[in-house]
Amino acid sequence: MHASIHASTDYSPSQRLAWSPCAASSDAFLARVSDRRKLLVAEDRTGTLTGFIELLPDGYIDCFYCYPADKGTGSQLYRALEIEATQAGIAQLRVHASEAARRFFLRRGFTNSGRQQILRNGAALHNYMMTKPLG
Repeated sequence: MHASIHASTDYSPSQRLAWSPCAASSDAFLARVSDRRKLLVAEDRTGTLTGFIELLPDGYIDCFYCYPADKGTGSQLYRALEIEATQAGIAQLRVHASEAARRFFLRRGFTNSGRQQILRNGAALHNYMMTKPLG
């Protein structure tokens, strides 16, 4: 997640630092995903994590990150998430997408409901509320 954020050219260095000042510890990550969310992960041939996506029971995609140099992982993770959501009977997916993620989700049929400004660690950032009906 940290590497993905800091590889982005859609945000300034100060915005990236405010968004992710340091990499999360594995304990912090595991504590965060220990609720009822569905966590899908991708690994390379050596077992190294290359990306993950999280789906909450109400259809909200909470986090979606891929290692910057890894191509195709995001598409594979999203396809698997959409299958999981459909099987769970979720009628609509929602996400607050970063600039790069907005482009990704638009290509997959999401509509943009608007840009919003957020403040994180003293820096102004923006994201987009996006939705996609399923079924």
